[in-house]
Amino acid sequence: MSNIAIIPARGGSKRIPRKNIKDFLGKPIIAYSIETALNSGLFDEVMVSTDDEEIAQIALKYGAKVPFMRSKKNANDFATLAEVIDEVVKEYTQQNRVFKYGCCILPTSPLLRIERLKEGLELIEEKMFDSVKPIVRFSYPIQRALKHSNHQVTMFNPEYAKSRSQDLEPTYHDAGQFYWFNWEQGLNGDNKGAIVVSEIEVQDIDTWDDWKLAEFKYKMIDI
Repeated sequence: MSNIAIIPARGGSKRIPRKNIKDFLGKPIIAYSIETALNSGLFDEVMVSTDDEEIAQIALKYGAKVPFMRSKKNANDFATLAEVIDEVVKEYTQQNRVFKYGCCILPTSPLLRIERLKEGLELIEEKMFDSVKPIVRFSYPIQRALKHSNHQVTMFNPEYAKSRSQDLEPTYHDAGQFYWFNWEQGLNGDNKGAIVVSEIEVQDIDTWDDWKLAEFKYKMIDI
């Protein structure tokens, strides 16, 4: 039994056009995910799931495999990540290829560290979770989140208005970098685990400001 890295990269990005292959400090951003997966030594195969010929060629250039193209059904704005992974699992299964674990690595994860991939694999093996992902702590307590409407500010949870920040329970959000999963479950299992990563290692990239922040962080840290 072996492991596979699956990098989902469709061609139809809306907010940042061609985001998955846009130049990030000298090379297409997807190249970082491919190279991290290959250099980790954790995977018997690193593949890219895409509907786009240009993305496929870039993936091949940087060492990934593109054994089949993604279906139109799973290349639209409404397809979920779980559905994309299910399609990949089905295709490999039909080729009589079965893996123990898969790892879905997002194509816009230049800050991803190999150590984090290893931590995720160790956790899913040790605790027998269906899936494992990195999470990051919210920098400010969400219990004190504010509403803003017509220049007026109110609290979502006014019962915490007088609470000290240090007394509130820490909360976390998905780091949006990778998802280890049991091959038979895909991303559909309910028994989910997580590793906690630093905010400096994470940057969701949906806007041009996000992109600039990711480049800034990449230059700051030693990947």
